[in-house]
Amino acid sequence: MGGGFYISKFVGVVGIVFGAGAVATVIALAVVYSQEVAKNEAVNPTNGGSTIKPPVTTPGGSTVKPQITTPVIPTTAPSNEPWDKYRLPDTLKPDHYNLTLWPRLTVNAQGLYIFTGKSYVVFQCVKETDLILIHSNKLNYTKWEDDHLAKLSALGSTPAPTIKKSWLQPTTQFLVLELNGKLAVGESYQLDTVFVGELADDLGGFYRSVYTEEGEEKVVATTQMQPTDARKAFPCFDEPAMKAIFHITLLHPPTTVALSNGMEHAPVEVTEEGPEGTVRVWRTSFDETKKMSTYLLAFIVSDYDYINSTNDNVLIRIYARKKAIADGQGEYALNKTGPILKFFEKYYNATYPLPKSDQIALPDFNAGAMENWGLITYRETALLYDPKMSSNSNKERIATIIAHELAHMWFGNLVTLRWWNDLWLNEGFASYVEYLGANEAEPDWNIKDLIVLGDVHRVFAVDALASSHPLSSREEDIQKPEQISELFDAISYSKGASVLRMLSDFLSEEVFSTGLGTYLNTFAYDNTVYTDLWDHLQMAVNSTGTSLPTGQTVHSIMNRWVLQMGFPVVTINTTTGLINQQHFLLDPSTAGSVPPSDFNYEWIVPIRWMNTGFVQQQTWLEDKTANKPEMAVTGNNWILANLNVSGYYRVNYDNTNWERLLGVLSSNHESIPVINRAQLVDDAFNLARAKYINTTLALRTTKYLRSEREYMPWESALDNLDFFYLMFDRSEIYGDMQTYLKYQIEPLFKHFGNITENWTEVPTGHMDQYNQVNAIRVACSTGMEECQTLTKGWYSQWMKDPTNNPIHPNLRTTVYCSAIAAGGAAEWEFGWDQFKAATIAIEADKLRSALACTKQPWLLNKYLEYTLDANKIRKQDATSTIVYIASNVVGQSLAWDFMRDRWNYIFTQYGGGSFSFSNLINGVTKRFSTEFELKQLKQFQADNSEVGFGSGTLAVSQSIERTTANIKWVAENKDSVQTWFRTEVPKE
Repeated sequence: MGGGFYISKFVGVVGIVFGAGAVATVIALAVVYSQEVAKNEAVNPTNGGSTIKPPVTTPGGSTVKPQITTPVIPTTAPSNEPWDKYRLPDTLKPDHYNLTLWPRLTVNAQGLYIFTGKSYVVFQCVKETDLILIHSNKLNYTKWEDDHLAKLSALGSTPAPTIKKSWLQPTTQFLVLELNGKLAVGESYQLDTVFVGELADDLGGFYRSVYTEEGEEKVVATTQMQPTDARKAFPCFDEPAMKAIFHITLLHPPTTVALSNGMEHAPVEVTEEGPEGTVRVWRTSFDETKKMSTYLLAFIVSDYDYINSTNDNVLIRIYARKKAIADGQGEYALNKTGPILKFFEKYYNATYPLPKSDQIALPDFNAGAMENWGLITYRETALLYDPKMSSNSNKERIATIIAHELAHMWFGNLVTLRWWNDLWLNEGFASYVEYLGANEAEPDWNIKDLIVLGDVHRVFAVDALASSHPLSSREEDIQKPEQISELFDAISYSKGASVLRMLSDFLSEEVFSTGLGTYLNTFAYDNTVYTDLWDHLQMAVNSTGTSLPTGQTVHSIMNRWVLQMGFPVVTINTTTGLINQQHFLLDPSTAGSVPPSDFNYEWIVPIRWMNTGFVQQQTWLEDKTANKPEMAVTGNNWILANLNVSGYYRVNYDNTNWERLLGVLSSNHESIPVINRAQLVDDAFNLARAKYINTTLALRTTKYLRSEREYMPWESALDNLDFFYLMFDRSEIYGDMQTYLKYQIEPLFKHFGNITENWTEVPTGHMDQYNQVNAIRVACSTGMEECQTLTKGWYSQWMKDPTNNPIHPNLRTTVYCSAIAAGGAAEWEFGWDQFKAATIAIEADKLRSALACTKQPWLLNKYLEYTLDANKIRKQDATSTIVYIASNVVGQSLAWDFMRDRWNYIFTQYGGGSFSFSNLINGVTKRFSTEFELKQLKQFQADNSEVGFGSGTLAVSQSIERTTANIKWVAENKDSVQTWFRTEVPKE
């Protein structure tokens, strides 16, 4: 899955009549009232009123109270029964499913969107048992003649045992069948069910997404199964190792389009009986799938259009809203998918395993994208590109997310990890090779370098905390759906990507891809653990004669990076040639609270380095300390280690070498590679925070920037200075910082004014386009009059003629923000109107972030209220909008008060499983640096301990740790920072 995650929601219950081909007793459907129902209630749940739902009357006239009427065994004390455990027993193995689903795209008599379904699964008994457990969540079942929730039959000559008892176990999400006899080992059985569920707007399982086209509201029925929501769509053995073949059929309104993992057959018109009477529908069946995991299933019914092409006998189709397709917004994705697929076929030495690759853009989708096999789902901003509206960063996001998802077609889908504790390998791998795939699609961008800013530096910040965690978890520690959801974090994605890039670098890409090829070939359509990949990479090392340090293997080197948290700082003394490593902690005083490691927080570290501009032979640090005489230098010579930041570690030097490097930056910065200029800045600021070097030494790495024109060093410096802004933008230091940065940015601002013919052209280079945005953003935010006049002028020109936007898409986010910050209610309301009118999600996103830039507290409060109204801000965007507001110094305290006040509502409405909660908690608290804020944060944790924090649980403790460190840092550094900025500010 690409960046982000799904949302699930607590479900209440209402009744529904469902007639389908079984002799049935009607059972009430476990559903939540949709927002459409909730918003008609007298009490607004956000106003602290009651949220109890009224009873509902079924068409038959009986009143059903909102509670589950399917048999439910209450769980009092923890039990050792199999149905009270979260994992499936190892007694049954599915072979294939036959599933028919009928989503209703209009509300029923109770005001609900529902889907009905019938399915059977054929499974084999592999260990004798008298119990069947199959996952089921928020589904209700039609009873069969024997009054049970399912029908069991044998496919062999021995009859199946009868069912003794059947019930739903909501906590562990099982449908439980106790049998009157044993299932026989080696025999196959069939389990039939008829069921109904709600097509809710909760972005998980089988759900609905709503959009408006030409004034008409349209509903899409779509899916998001990963990690544990296939069980919300139909009863299934919902674990990644339970691979099976799926035969899918969808019933849907005539003229709508039905899609699934397999290629669709032509729809057949049929009449079906439902609670609404006799209905004419289309029935679309699909080719059977390959043997695959449940979390990769997808089925979608929509009124969409598509464009297509064929690449080496693979049909490539891009589906989207009709207007988006008519406007050509799918063309970029269509043109790039073929070359990226071709690249991965070569990289993996394995042909694409399916006949088609469908990609579909959804209006409501909580992740960035999801790698469903053969039918990849995307948020609209991750797939649709419009050259008139989209920036180059939008284009880059689309290219990298497409590459990320296509990488999974082999790595993750063809070969799947056995359990979620190894998720890091699946997502970390795709997060690394997405840069390789995107580089194939856009070779002029140098995009492979950007992994250093986008992943390595990003995750260093989290992995340097004492509350970090290792990449690999123990299988027994990851059991519940919410524990699985917590794994979808920066460590899994970005640290996973960083250490795999390091591994590929020291083995060589050729050896790495050779090992990958044999791994994928050996385990096709099967499941693995992460060490299976190490075995295959070691085989490639052996067969190619690749050298590793004596006595070391891929396993022994990588265990240190995978099984213990954190990373080292390598310190090089260039006077003596002595080097050593130490576990890098942002706050050294937390060392005592770090859990013990079998490897004592020592790593086997590959070191690429240069001496005074000349690249040297790679060396290794295998112990805590080592003597490397070749790294001792004299005179003006200097050492630079971790070239291109290919290793996952930071580097510190003796003071003399730091001074030489600062001298090189100021006199001849281009003799240091551009990635390493970014690294020097980032390492220095973080080493200063961890008290390895003085803060003023770190600040001095920014002095040379007046002569720097490259994007990566500037971005690295601005990212790090952002911390200073967070700590000091409410203090007296702020003015001196602003003056210093305005002075530093001035030459860059003038440079871009010159090369763009006074802002009328677009710079040619991809990174130059990014740096042009930095120049405008910083110049305007530091109060450069020339810049503010420029941005206000563009925005007011647009306000006068709303149909003709004069601002280049690359510059819109920063120009909108600058103009709305400098303006008042008129500028904000114009921005809001344009947001509502935007016909492409990419443009709406730019406006949505810019609306948070206003300096008017009342407007920010109004905007916060909008975030919890799904008619104004889509559910998928709510948490990121609150974070945007919190990033604004004026909005910080407003967002924090709002989040605390509404936590119960946000958490229950937006789902305990949502990946966004960690982003929300971290985003709203990142400025915290006072004892008062720490006290409030701890109170927030205590007050909501019963409600919970879902996937944000770890983020709360990380925020407390970060705030404690911030308080100490400010106390220790405030005076020296103030003096430094004051001294460095040029005298007028």
